[in-house]
Amino acid sequence: MNYEDSLIVKTAWYYYIENMTQQKISEKLGISRMKVIKLLDKAKQTGVIQFKISPERSQQLMIEQKLTTQWNLKDIFVVPTPPSGSNLNETIAQAAAMYIGDRLTENMFINMGYGDTPSRVLNHLATIAETPISVVSLTGGVSYYLPNIRSNIFNAKLYLYPAPLLVSSKEMCKAMRNEPPIEEIARMVRLATMTVVGIGAMNDEATIISNGILNQNDFLYLSMQGAVGDILTHFIDKDGKPIHSDVEERLFSTPLETLKSLNNVIGISGGPQKVEAIRAALRGGYLDVLITDEETAMQLIDLS
Repeated sequence: MNYEDSLIVKTAWYYYIENMTQQKISEKLGISRMKVIKLLDKAKQTGVIQFKISPERSQQLMIEQKLTTQWNLKDIFVVPTPPSGSNLNETIAQAAAMYIGDRLTENMFINMGYGDTPSRVLNHLATIAETPISVVSLTGGVSYYLPNIRSNIFNAKLYLYPAPLLVSSKEMCKAMRNEPPIEEIARMVRLATMTVVGIGAMNDEATIISNGILNQNDFLYLSMQGAVGDILTHFIDKDGKPIHSDVEERLFSTPLETLKSLNNVIGISGGPQKVEAIRAALRGGYLDVLITDEETAMQLIDLS
């Protein structure tokens, strides 16, 4: 081994194994800091230093890359699927809160959709945020956006539609949209920096059924029309196209076309029962970012 090769090995050892700074290495070896930088570059080029990603993380990165390319997403965050019996919504909500928390800036407004997982995200965010976050509701139904009883800290300013999620008639729904307080929230929706939406499936566990907004017969009727899931309670078919129904005409929710026009729309959803609904949302082009679990992500690739 010649002097140059020996110097490369020593420099790499001190930097990567001994965790010495470049300046300390330069002083120890009696060479300039610039020389240290060049030697570290040579260590990578010649294979003296080789980087290896763990197999688990490597597979996750592969999944994320494939989904990002396949669905033309800005970003994707895939979390490990929790053991059977665990609450997957809670796992995804915690991941989403961390993802969003890392991107929070001062005076930032976040649009928040209806659903169990978005509600959990809101509660986690409002608990971990150092300064109050400003949250704008995307649908009617004030109670769905309020803190749960377990939240000791709820550091959020809420700007909510003063309206129910589902009103009694399409005429009333149309009239309410012209009310000044509602128009003001609608304007805020368009100005938010980030938007968080859940994706619902057509099953008995759907939040909209458990909350008593719709019943089994409503779901059966929507399924017969081709609905595979919903975003903001707007039901969509397998290609992401809206299903026209009586429910849609009475729904107080941000239109899907408006959702498409917003920046940084984050979809949060997972589980085998939601794969078809998530794929429909991706096909419809409603999402910029997807946060889901590994098993769901794998199925989204397999079903492409």
